[in-house]
Amino acid sequence: MKLFITGISTDVGKTIASSIIVESLQADYWKPIQAGDLDNSDSHKVKSQISNSKSHFFSNSYALNTPASPHLAAELDGITIDLKNIKEPETQNHLVIEGAGGLFVPLNDNDCVIDLIQSDYKVIVVSRHYLGSINHTLLTIEALKNRKIDIAGIIFSGDENQSSEAIILNKTGVKSIGRIEQEPYFDQNVVKEYADLFRENLLNL
Repeated sequence: MKLFITGISTDVGKTIASSIIVESLQADYWKPIQAGDLDNSDSHKVKSQISNSKSHFFSNSYALNTPASPHLAAELDGITIDLKNIKEPETQNHLVIEGAGGLFVPLNDNDCVIDLIQSDYKVIVVSRHYLGSINHTLLTIEALKNRKIDIAGIIFSGDENQSSEAIILNKTGVKSIGRIEQEPYFDQNVVKEYADLFRENLLNL
C-alpha cells in the first residue's frame, strides 16, 4: 500500500500524522521534496519518533536549502525541479509519501504537489481546525476527486471541533481515520499510542 499524506495547508500536522502511520504499519517513508531545515528535516523528525526497526527511510529527491515554496527554494539553489527526477523508491513494504504543504504548492512553473500523486497512491488528507479550514478541506478533497485520485480518508489534527468535522465528513463522504489531539509533545511513546489506535483503520484502507 502506498499512502500519500497531504495537508489542507502548511503546519497542519502532516509530519506527525506521517510518523503515526509509519509506526502503525511499520512502513517505509519518503519525502520527495524537502525545502529548508535540512539538518532537522521531516525525514529526521519521523525517524526520531518511531520505535520499530522495520521502517526504511529513503532520501529526498530534492533537498533544498531555503524554507520556502519549493519552486522558489529551487530557484534560490539555482535549479529547477523536474518531475522526471522524482523517482519513487522500490520497496516491498508499505510506503508513506509525505507531500510539501498543500496540493497546489508549486514545484516549478507548471507542476504542483498534486502532480506527484501517482495512480496507485491512496491519499490521506490531514485537516486542522482554524478559521477557513472547512473551505480549505473541502477544496482539497474536491481537487482530488476532480482528478479521480483515490482518497483513503481524513485525519483531524489538533483541538476537536465537532461541528466542523461533522460537516466536512457529511459533505465529502470521506471517512475519518482518526484524530490527533493537541498533545503537549510527541515522542516515540505518544506516537506508538496513536499508531496502535489507528492501525485497524489503516489496515482496512
